[in-house]
Amino acid sequence: MNLLNKRNGFYGFESALHVFSVETDGEEIGLIDWNDNSLWIDCYDDLARNAIFFAEDVFGGQFCIKKDGIYTFDPETGSFDYLAPDINEWCKNILEDYQVLTGYPLANAWQKKYGSIPAGYRLAPKIPFVVGGKYEPDNLYLEKSTVAMKARAHIALQIRDVPDGSNIQLTLK
Repeated sequence: MNLLNKRNGFYGFESALHVFSVETDGEEIGLIDWNDNSLWIDCYDDLARNAIFFAEDVFGGQFCIKKDGIYTFDPETGSFDYLAPDINEWCKNILEDYQVLTGYPLANAWQKKYGSIPAGYRLAPKIPFVVGGKYEPDNLYLEKSTVAMKARAHIALQIRDVPDGSNIQLTLK
């Protein structure tokens, strides 16, 4: 990846965007370990397969490479959405729409109120967004990235076959 050759992992937009470095260094999980199925991907059964996850937004929403382009992966629904044909277009999209794609406004507001987001952590919703949780600082808490992904995998698996608009009852672990 040319991006990692130029800059081996970084945070941008006040930590709203996290691009993984190649290897793990202390609390900072690297690309190789982040893509180890046993870390969090297996928790999604087959929903998170066949992708290389290389970055995440402030909520832990993933950016990944699949064979036909760059996608987002929603940790609460386990769904992929096409974003760009290649890394250069992904960078362009991020720069043009960073407020939406990274969650920057909420990262900024949350950090003004509660302090900085440490390496290896993301902001997770207290009430999941998929069930109407609000995109506001008071609905967010600091959580280790791996813990947040595993918890939301449990939600994604419960709603995977439920039609949009249906009533659901979630069991939280």
